[in-house]
Amino acid sequence: MNRIVVLGSTGSIGRGALEVAAAFPGEIAVAGLAARASVQLLREQAGRFRPRAVAVADRACAAELAPLLPPGVEVRAGDEGVASLARMEGADTVLSAMVGAAGLAPTLEAIRAGKRVALANKEVLVCAGEIVMGEAAARGAEIVPVDSEHSALHQCLRAGGRGEVRRLILTASGGPFLRRTAAEMERATPEEALRHPRWRMGRKVTVDSATMMNKGLEMVEARWLFGVEPEAIEVLVHPECIVHSLVEFVDGSVVAQMSRPDMRIPIQYALLLPRRLPLPWDGLRLDGIPALRFERPDPDRFPSLDLARRAMAAGGTLPAVLNAANEIAVERFLAREIRFTAIAALVGDVMGRHRATARPSLEEILAADRWAREEARRWA
Repeated sequence: MNRIVVLGSTGSIGRGALEVAAAFPGEIAVAGLAARASVQLLREQAGRFRPRAVAVADRACAAELAPLLPPGVEVRAGDEGVASLARMEGADTVLSAMVGAAGLAPTLEAIRAGKRVALANKEVLVCAGEIVMGEAAARGAEIVPVDSEHSALHQCLRAGGRGEVRRLILTASGGPFLRRTAAEMERATPEEALRHPRWRMGRKVTVDSATMMNKGLEMVEARWLFGVEPEAIEVLVHPECIVHSLVEFVDGSVVAQMSRPDMRIPIQYALLLPRRLPLPWDGLRLDGIPALRFERPDPDRFPSLDLARRAMAAGGTLPAVLNAANEIAVERFLAREIRFTAIAALVGDVMGRHRATARPSLEEILAADRWAREEARRWA
C-alpha cells in the first residue's frame, strides 16, 4: 500500500491524483491533503478519502474548514501546517502539485524526511534545482516526475544508461496560438489564451502553454532531473500531443513515449512505480491518429523559450527570477493589465536588470524571487 500526501489536492493535478487513488483502492491510500484555500472542495475530498490530516495554507479558511470535516480528520493551518503534512510520519509518497514557488518549501520538507516525491511542480527545480537535487541525493529521497513530458523522459531513459544519451527532446503542443500571426497574438485575450486545444489544466499553466514558457521551465527542470547539459535539451512542437517526449541515444536510436493526452497516466506511473497495473480508463488507439507531426518552434512568436535558455545557461538566481517574473506577468495578463505579448517582454526586462548570484543559498533564491515579483508588479 502506497500512502500518499497530496499537496495541491484541489488543483487539476491533485484532483487527477485522487482519481487515480480511487481507481486503485488496494494499492493507494490517501494520508493527507493540502491546499491554499478551497474549503468546499477540500471538505468533499476529505469526506471521500478520510485522510489523517488536511492542511490549509490560509489560516482563516482552515478555521472555516475545521468544523465541516469528518470525525478523526485533523486540520493543520498555515505554511507550517502544509510543511508538516509533507514530512508526515507513515506517509510514503508526497505528490508536490502546489502551483508556483509556494511548492518549494514543502517539497524540501518531504525530501529531507526521505519521502519519495512525485513532482508536478516545475518551479521547484527551476528555482532551486541544484539545492533540491543535492538534498535528494544526501537524504536518499527519490524524485519521480509527474509532468507528462518528464514522465515520458523518465520512461524512455529506462532503455539505456545516462552516459549513452545524446539528446532529450521535449514535445510542445504549441498551445492555442500555434498558427496565429504575431499581430493576432498582440491582440489575444485571456479567454483565447485559456482555450487550450488538447489539455485541461489550471489557468496559469494554460497561459504558460500559450506563451510556451511552460516548455522553457520544463527545459530547466529536465536539466536538473536528468543531469544533462543545457545544450543537450531540445524542444519540438507536436500538435497531436501523443508523443510526450523522446530520448536520442548515442547509437542513433530514438526512444519515444506515447499515450493519450491524459494526466492520469503519468500520475499513475509516478504513484505505482516500478509496477505497471492495468489501465482503468481508455488507452491509445494508434489507428485513430491520422498523422504525427513535429516542427521547430518559432522563436520570434515564442520568445519565452530563449529567455528560459538564457536563465538555464546562466544558472544561479536567474532561473528563480525568470519564474517569479513570469508568474506575476501571467497574473497581470489575466487581470487585463498587460497584453499577451507583454508577458515575455516583462520577463526579459526584469531578467536583464537582475544581478545574478552564482551558487546561491535558499535564502538568496527566495530573496531573488521576492525582488523579481516586486519589479514585475511595477513594470509598465
